[in-house]
Amino acid sequence: MTQPKDPLRQWEETAKYWTRHSSTIREMFTPLTEALIQAAGISEGQKVLDIAGGAGEPSLTIAERVGPTGSVTCTDAVAEMVEAARHEAQSRGITNVQFHQCTADSLPFADESFDVVVSRLGAMFFPDPVVACKEMLRVMKPGAAIAFVVWHKSELNPFCHLITDVVSRHVPAAPADPDEPGAFRFAEPGKLANILTQSGVIDVAEQTLHFNIQAPISSEQFWTMRSETSETLRSKLATLSDAEKTQVGKEVLQAVRDFFPNSQMNFPTQMILVSGRKAG
Repeated sequence: MTQPKDPLRQWEETAKYWTRHSSTIREMFTPLTEALIQAAGISEGQKVLDIAGGAGEPSLTIAERVGPTGSVTCTDAVAEMVEAARHEAQSRGITNVQFHQCTADSLPFADESFDVVVSRLGAMFFPDPVVACKEMLRVMKPGAAIAFVVWHKSELNPFCHLITDVVSRHVPAAPADPDEPGAFRFAEPGKLANILTQSGVIDVAEQTLHFNIQAPISSEQFWTMRSETSETLRSKLATLSDAEKTQVGKEVLQAVRDFFPNSQMNFPTQMILVSGRKAG
C-alpha cells in the first residue's frame, strides 16, 4: 500500500526552490498582499500575525505598512523558509518583524496578542483547518480581523491548469481528494468561509479576486520556476526519461505562449479571499 505523503516533508524539500525564486514570487503575488491588507484593514501601529509566511511575504510588505509603531510576526512550519524570510528582512532593512518556526495549529503566543491575522496561500495546507482557525482566534484580540486568500478553481487559472493538462498527458494521475491538503482544497466558493464560521469567526465575508499574475520573466523561466517550486510537478517529472521531460517542456511552452507578450508573464487569475473577525 502506498503511504500518504507528508505535506510538511514536501514543503521542507520545496523550500530551497521557493527561496531561489522568491523575488519573482513576491512580484507575482503583490496584488494578493494588497488585497489582504485592504480586507483586514491593516494600518499603522497594529500587531499582525502572518501564518505560513514562507520566504517573507506578505510579512515584510505588511511590516512596512504598519510602520515603526507596529510589528509583524512571520511564522512558517519550515525552518528554511523562516531563515529565508529573516535574511530578506535584514537585506531590506526591515526591523519591526519577528520570526518563528511553528505550525498554524500550535502557535507559541499568548492569548489575545494580535490585532490582525492573515495567511496568503497557506490555509489550503493546514492539516485540520478548524483546529488551526480556533488556535488563531485564541491569539487574536477581541474584535481583531482575520483574512485568508486561496486559489479559485484550477480551470479558472491558466497559470496552473495549462501545465497540469500537459503533464497529465504524460503522467496520468488519480483524482485528488478535495479535502486533502493541496492547492485547490478551498477552490469551491463558500468552503473556506464555512470553515471560518465553524471555527467561531464572525462577520465572515467572501470575495473573488480578479487580477493578473505578472513578472518580467520569459516562458522558459516560468517553466523552470513552476517545475521547481511545485512538489507535485517535480514528483511527476522524476518518473520521466530525459527525452520525455524535454518533450513536456516543449508542450508547456507551446501551451502558455499567449500569456507571454513581449516575453513578460501575464496570466489572468482568480482567487478567493475570505475575511472576518473575532467576537469582542
